[in-house]
Amino acid sequence: MTVQLDLFPIDLHLRCIDRSSNKHRFYALSVQRTLFGEWALVREWGRIGVSCRLRRDLYPSAGSAVDALIELSRQKTTRGYRAASD
Repeated sequence: MTVQLDLFPIDLHLRCIDRSSNKHRFYALSVQRTLFGEWALVREWGRIGVSCRLRRDLYPSAGSAVDALIELSRQKTTRGYRAASD
């Protein structure tokens, strides 16, 4: 029996921390396959340590979901978000 592993989910975790203005935010993006075989870009965001908001956007292919992830990451990095170090 052969098991085929997906190349996804692709995960990206960003943070924007500015202690002088009491800003402690995070933004997480991941591309996941749904139960029905569609592709979803899952976004989570909010203040670090507090319940977050969640949004799922469906895409017809993994490529288009990854393109959306890349575009959102560009937008967030221009607004001061940086990759979270573990």
